[in-house]
Amino acid sequence: MVLETALWMPVLFLLITGLIQFGKITFIYYSLKKTVNTVADYLAVQSGINFCPDSGDPTIAAAIQFALTGTTDGSGTVAILDLTPDMIVVTPQCIDPTTGAPGTCDTSGCSTPVGAQRPDYIQVSIPNGYNVTPRIPYILLDTIPLKPQAVAAFGGAS
Repeated sequence: MVLETALWMPVLFLLITGLIQFGKITFIYYSLKKTVNTVADYLAVQSGINFCPDSGDPTIAAAIQFALTGTTDGSGTVAILDLTPDMIVVTPQCIDPTTGAPGTCDTSGCSTPVGAQRPDYIQVSIPNGYNVTPRIPYILLDTIPLKPQAVAAFGGAS
């Protein structure tokens, strides 16, 4: 009886550790998904957003800070460690009138006072991923890049 218990203990230990790590990764992915959904939902109802490339719009920065810290000025505590505002990308999407499929918006008007085309959707993603390394004793595992994304219909005015 003691010998059988001694033989099965490492297997049970690895199984329990693997389940805990799987739960941790699932929780982190859920938290990342909530973060990108928060950015998309925040921006979907705002007005006067400049979606031109390299515009550095303060509303987009405030939305990202709100999702990360709970405050628009970034003064709160970061909810997910090592997740920075640079990792989150906001992309406007417009519906192509010929195909009806969402795609990139026309940015040719960015240099004019009128500005870029008003988007139909806003896509928020972490394109390079948030790397998570599972820790299981005596087993070396590769990092897992978690890449959540969210799409919200844009209801504000550009």
